Amino acid sequence: MRMKNPKDQDTKRAFTRRSLILGAGQLGLVGALGARLYYLQVVEADRYRTLSEENQFNLELLPPTRGVILDRNGIQVASNEDNFRVDLVPEQTSDVRATIDALRQVVPVDDWNVKRVLKEIARKRSFVPVTVVENLTREDISRVAVNAPYLPGIRIEEGRSRVYPFGSKAVNITGYVAAVSDTELTGDPVLELPDFRIGKSGIEKLYDQEMRGSAGRRQVEVNALGRIIRKLPGDEGQPGKNIRLTLDMNLQVFAHERLERGHAERVPIADIRVQEALARSGVPKRYLENDDGTVFLDEGGNIVQGESGAAIVMDVHTGEILTIASTPGFDPNNFNKGLSARDWENLLSNPRHPLTNKAIAGTYPPGSTFKMIVALAALEAGVVGPETQVYCNGHTDLGNARFHCWKRWGHGKMDVMDALEQSCDVYFYEAAKRVGIDRIAEMARRFGLGETLEIELPGERNGLIPTREWKLAVRGERWQKGETLITGIGQGFVLVTPLQLAVMTARLVNGGYAVKPSLIRREEGDAPVPKMNISRGHLAHVLEGMRRVVNGAHGSARSAKIPDSGFEVGGKTGTAQVRRITKAERATGVIKNEDLPWRERDHGLFVGYAPADAPRYAVAVVLEHGGGSKYAVPIARDILARAMEADGFEASEAEPVEILPQAQPETDQG
Repeated sequence: MRMKNPKDQDTKRAFTRRSLILGAGQLGLVGALGARLYYLQVVEADRYRTLSEENQFNLELLPPTRGVILDRNGIQVASNEDNFRVDLVPEQTSDVRATIDALRQVVPVDDWNVKRVLKEIARKRSFVPVTVVENLTREDISRVAVNAPYLPGIRIEEGRSRVYPFGSKAVNITGYVAAVSDTELTGDPVLELPDFRIGKSGIEKLYDQEMRGSAGRRQVEVNALGRIIRKLPGDEGQPGKNIRLTLDMNLQVFAHERLERGHAERVPIADIRVQEALARSGVPKRYLENDDGTVFLDEGGNIVQGESGAAIVMDVHTGEILTIASTPGFDPNNFNKGLSARDWENLLSNPRHPLTNKAIAGTYPPGSTFKMIVALAALEAGVVGPETQVYCNGHTDLGNARFHCWKRWGHGKMDVMDALEQSCDVYFYEAAKRVGIDRIAEMARRFGLGETLEIELPGERNGLIPTREWKLAVRGERWQKGETLITGIGQGFVLVTPLQLAVMTARLVNGGYAVKPSLIRREEGDAPVPKMNISRGHLAHVLEGMRRVVNGAHGSARSAKIPDSGFEVGGKTGTAQVRRITKAERATGVIKNEDLPWRERDHGLFVGYAPADAPRYAVAVVLEHGGGSKYAVPIARDILARAMEADGFEASEAEPVEILPQAQPETDQG
């Protein structure tokens, strides 16, 4: 028998010990695992069952339907429409680029959107859908649906988007909505929804909270990765509040188009005259063509841009605004769809400032439309009477300074009504000198000038009615007597908005009641309007002067008459200089507005009302660098005629009236 090697026996014993240790370790691990499983599945079963159920169903926010904006007759000025879009789910296609290329054969998808989609896909999970194109028509969606078998990963979604049916013609009122920026996030989860839009300007901004409504909620079933498996019914939320305006959109559209056209002719782009004018100008037609496929031709057959300015029609008794136009405008629908950087830069660089609501934020010297305020201040102070006469020889002197009348050889003897009718500057130099700047400023503020009127639009500006204290505080200089004379004809430091001019006119013609402008239709009835305690006799003399401006033998706005209307119009012209006329230029002849660059041309203004014997509507028109009041008068006339026609008077748009020749201004042309 062979003897066991002691070394082999030691090895066997060591192996046995290691096997036992390893087995004991494995047994311990299995025991620990079993204990852990028992703890999780038995002891903690209820807790993890609850967590599992919470992970299975997530809450999804549903954007509310935004309230609509309506005019006084129920016409929708801002509404919502179905928004069809196409999404792409990357995990459902083996070749994303090939799917996009195939989609481009069905509906238009530009290169910019292709780059955006590929960038979003790269940073999102493969099951998260990415919007490829939106705002598609039903015809577009039908083509996508028919080709669905050849478009893997493509799916059709439906939402709601904001639409402005009147486009640029009401954008200064409605404003627009756009995507929420990072600075506008407040923690409200609704603002973080991909397609949510908020008001950025106008009524949309001022009443954004009311029109938003409240978001709905529904449960969606998801898997462990967060992929939506199915959607369950839920709360649809509360739609936003509708806003009803005082506007008459038929009148608003007419006023906007009439103001924009000015004294030019609207001609289709295909007209041979337009083609010849385009060839002469050498300017690409995309810079000249209007939204409706037309251009404006002046009397010489040259293409001109639409006028820049504002027009307002206001009920003189209630303050309701029927029209508040500002030109040029812009299409708010482009902001909702997404504005390109180039389009935004074009809006910012446009010298006619389409982004500015000129009706409430444009400030201009009022020119001779301010003379009613000076006349009332002087009459109320007793420094002139209705029969007081001032002799106009074409100028007045103060120290070494000479102040000219617009009529070079003068008007002769003028009382207050004569001076208003013929817009005599010398009379109002004298009236202003007698009454003083402080009483002029006090009267101006009573009529709504130099302060915000709290109309329901953001961005309203104060304008400026200067005083001694203002000049000393702001400019560090004492007030000069010559500045009082210049203020007397609405020049110098005086600045007003078109809305303020409309309110001033309404307060003048309604018997001296401090009516305030309003854009929102009130259901509870009109609040009492405070009386301004102005002498009715003094108001009557001023109104007679305004009536004679249009209907008198020497009136400066005889072209404002509305033929065959059965009623008279009253009003006042105004021309506001934007440049200084030198003594040398007066000696050689004042340069005509038509021969000046656009920015150096005079502003044209007109304020009016009708009927003259029982005023109902006031109108204010400001034509920015329009060349003087003679161009503003026909615009105001036509707008006022349309307003009266809508009110039941048988007056259609007045036929074009030949513009009366007027002397070129030396200080102010009334």
